[in-house]
Amino acid sequence: MAASNPGGGRPFDFRLELTGVAPHLRAFARGLCGRPDYADDLVQETLLKAWAARDSFQPGTSIRSWTFVILRNVYLSEARRNRFRGDYDPDAAERLLSQPASQEDGLHMGDLRNAMMQLSPERREALLLVGAGGFSYEEAADIARCAVGTMKSRVARARRSLEEMLGEQSRNFTRSASQSVAHTDLLAELDKVVHS
Repeated sequence: MAASNPGGGRPFDFRLELTGVAPHLRAFARGLCGRPDYADDLVQETLLKAWAARDSFQPGTSIRSWTFVILRNVYLSEARRNRFRGDYDPDAAERLLSQPASQEDGLHMGDLRNAMMQLSPERREALLLVGAGGFSYEEAADIARCAVGTMKSRVARARRSLEEMLGEQSRNFTRSASQSVAHTDLLAELDKVVHS
């Protein structure tokens, strides 16, 4: 479906634009739910809904923001529908059945992911939109349907919570100097994500 582009240039191709935003949707969905299989289902549902509503999209506006709103609504609808149903989480089951070896002390990217999943959904969403998604506070507030000040507060609180959780984990480990550097690098990377 190609339409004229109001800004000139090449014509707007909805299919091409939708395909281009899919990796961003997948990253956002994985950050929201924490499970790659479920995230893929959310993205598929989002793409189907976006395709069905393609006539309501206005070329010249951000298809990325438009599809993120759809994804967020799909995720929230599924969360409401499934709030009384327990999902099998293979990562949680594995953690319950295995004890980590002592030589694996220190922080890993898995620790960051686990800490992200402990944040409230609103704070996790805010951090994902502004940090990983690269949206401005204003765009993220539009997607989340909240005030800009609320979005800024959620991002700041999410960052502070992550630092506390990761700091608590690091205090529980006996670290060598290289592991301490890895922890500092991890927080610096998080800082880049949040402030980029």
